[in-house]
Amino acid sequence: MFLDLAKAISFFSSILALYHASIQAFFVPAARWEERLVMAAARLGFAACICFLAGFVFTWPARSNPDRFQRITTTLPVRLFFWSAGGIVVLFLCSWYLADLAQQAGPYVSNRTL
Repeated sequence: MFLDLAKAISFFSSILALYHASIQAFFVPAARWEERLVMAAARLGFAACICFLAGFVFTWPARSNPDRFQRITTTLPVRLFFWSAGGIVVLFLCSWYLADLAQQAGPYVSNRTL
């Protein structure tokens, strides 16, 4: 019973850490992309620690745990981390490219064309 409760708490804490990492990567007003990159990398590293800790909880060697012989990279929190980290990286690169494209096109766009 306590193992199931620990699994649920660790899984929701990993979701919360990944949520904060994605918010830091995209929704910080008036921040340059270098600042967002450093803070997003730091938050993503913190989320990695939490997700791997949750993966260890999922593979806890107890008799009542059916997943005790599972590799840590196949547990749900670690897979969630890998997928969300990949998505955050792809979306961050796309937002960086589009922001740079908009900055370069700024002088060519006037108020009359809008």
